[in-house]
Amino acid sequence: MGSAMSALRGSQSSLSATPDEIEMAGARSVSLEAVYVKREPDAITAGMWLRQAVNMALATLALILLSPVLLVIAILVKLTSRGPVFYMQERVGLDRRGRSLRATNHRRALDLGGQPFTIYKFRTMTADAERKTGAVWAAKNDPRVTEIGHFLRQYRLDELPQLINVLKGEMSIVGPRPERPAIFAQLRANISEYPLRQRAKPGITGLAQINHHYDACLDDVRKKVQFDLEYIKRQSLLEDLKIMVKTVPVVLLRRGGW
Repeated sequence: MGSAMSALRGSQSSLSATPDEIEMAGARSVSLEAVYVKREPDAITAGMWLRQAVNMALATLALILLSPVLLVIAILVKLTSRGPVFYMQERVGLDRRGRSLRATNHRRALDLGGQPFTIYKFRTMTADAERKTGAVWAAKNDPRVTEIGHFLRQYRLDELPQLINVLKGEMSIVGPRPERPAIFAQLRANISEYPLRQRAKPGITGLAQINHHYDACLDDVRKKVQFDLEYIKRQSLLEDLKIMVKTVPVVLLRRGGW
């Protein structure tokens, strides 16, 4: 689903952050964590193992059942624009550090906020989309999006390869959307609660994605963060299944997608 993407290039002055500001944001997140995060993410519980098993089973089943669709999409992407079929990009994943370590670990020079991983998506933009702009958020009617890419984005079909990330244990089907390291650093400097999203494994869909459209400004990101934190507080297998079911009409009716 839509990661925080929309007007970064036009608002970089408001999102720019110095290393000191980023470090201060990390310090603020330590105090806020006691309010929002009630459970240690590394605690080995029967519920966590069950959710992981369900994620693996559903991802495997989905890849098998959707394999003809994936093949057709791959062919269309390849035939309609120059470049690779898949778009691979580094994203910030689960923060596996215990809360007791955060007071010192957040000061590390290369603290990305979570475990980095490579996300897989069908390519929806031209191959050289960021050659002139660098890392910027996508926008509505973005000219860099290909014709087939526009269709894939509307129905979120470009997200399907992330089922591979689920099988690799890097993502869950449900969870906060993962962000790019550079944008993550800027957002956590501007939104104090933002790093707390990393206390849950990132997901393909989530409470924020079914309740809010793609981001167009920082206020949109703030609203989604509140949904993410609410999900972290009440996450369970039942909650995940509810969100999966609610994702279906969001996708079919193209709500919130560009």
